[in-house]
Amino acid sequence: MSQEGMAIFILLISFIVMIFLRFPIAYAVALSSMFCLLSQGLPLTTICQQMVKGISSFSLMAVPFFITMGCLMGTGGISEKLIALANACVGWMTGGMAMVNIVASYFFGGISGSASADTASLGSILIPMMVDQGYDDDFSTAVTITSSCEGLLVPPSHNMVIYAMSAGGISVGSLFLAGYVPGALLAISLMVGSYIISKRRKYPKGDKFSLKNLGKQFLVSFWALAAVIIVVVGVVGGWFTATESAAVAVIYSLIVSVYIYKGLTWKGVWKVLGQCVDTLSIVLILISTSSIFGYCLTTLHVPDLAARAIIGLTDNPIILALLLNLILLVLGCIMDMAPIILIATPILLPIATSIGIDPVQFGIMMVLNCGIGLLTPPVGAVLFIGSAVGKVKMEKVVKATLPFYACMVIVLLLLTFIPEISLFVPNLFK
Repeated sequence: MSQEGMAIFILLISFIVMIFLRFPIAYAVALSSMFCLLSQGLPLTTICQQMVKGISSFSLMAVPFFITMGCLMGTGGISEKLIALANACVGWMTGGMAMVNIVASYFFGGISGSASADTASLGSILIPMMVDQGYDDDFSTAVTITSSCEGLLVPPSHNMVIYAMSAGGISVGSLFLAGYVPGALLAISLMVGSYIISKRRKYPKGDKFSLKNLGKQFLVSFWALAAVIIVVVGVVGGWFTATESAAVAVIYSLIVSVYIYKGLTWKGVWKVLGQCVDTLSIVLILISTSSIFGYCLTTLHVPDLAARAIIGLTDNPIILALLLNLILLVLGCIMDMAPIILIATPILLPIATSIGIDPVQFGIMMVLNCGIGLLTPPVGAVLFIGSAVGKVKMEKVVKATLPFYACMVIVLLLLTFIPEISLFVPNLFK
């Protein structure tokens, strides 16, 4: 075996072994990269250089701001108002509280951009409400965790920013616009699944629809929804970069949470900022260590080798597209979302573009694949959070989630083979 082949073997095998030994993902990425560099006789100062290079990006500064915005809005009394707005929209339907859960996740996802935050915040309110109204606890938890993935697609999603950085040269504004229709399609798919199950189990309806109540709740929730308008319109209109719009949104979120909704005191703000630092440290460490891993992959020409190997299996674009989804789904079962985006994008994006998949469309596909991965054992972070919040055994939650997995996979296939779903809105604004 050549020296390059041995280095690739050491990099990948050591990484896989550490993943199965349940090493923290950042340690697994960094250690496998270090072993790879040592096997090539390269200086370990390369690690420091690549870590600094990985996080010294102006575009990447948007990620901390979006996370801070989500934390401020998520703890500033926003959740209850968005739930009330969702209830006014769809609470009248059969299985009304399930529908409220799904629509509230669409609204809240546009603010937090995090499936974990959505599950923890809305789940702690909605799961007990649903159980009190006669819904099964496992069904309530399954609806909560699957609908939380809408927030990954609906802007402002910091995962979109990470993908744009990894892919290079892709407009964050286009990715933001591309997420709206897929997010809505996912919500509709989950609502159809919830309606069928609710009919069979005879879950209750909510109050009758009232246009007056809808208007009232919209006015109350407007200040929260305006944060999304500031970000998306600012970026698409060319008034702000993604980073600048995120900074403006943080200031706006602070004002809304403290002075308009009054869900936070200044003392509470400092506590929220402490939570943000915890989250940011995890995200930025992952990004910096993944930069070393990406450097090793690039210098060893792994993306080219992987592309040739996958394309060598078949020249059928349909099978290749399905294979890309399968790879991402498998990765989602064993890795968290950010490292998948950082590591897999340079490898899989060239294959996707070679079969005619637009980079923006592939970004939406990747985010949804990773979202499904957040719900699958053994490393499904949102699955664990939902199980803890709902106080339901994980095995029971997984069983209840099976119909919703099917709904999500159907949406994934539609996004894969009908590019207009993702690209219609970005092309419209171009």
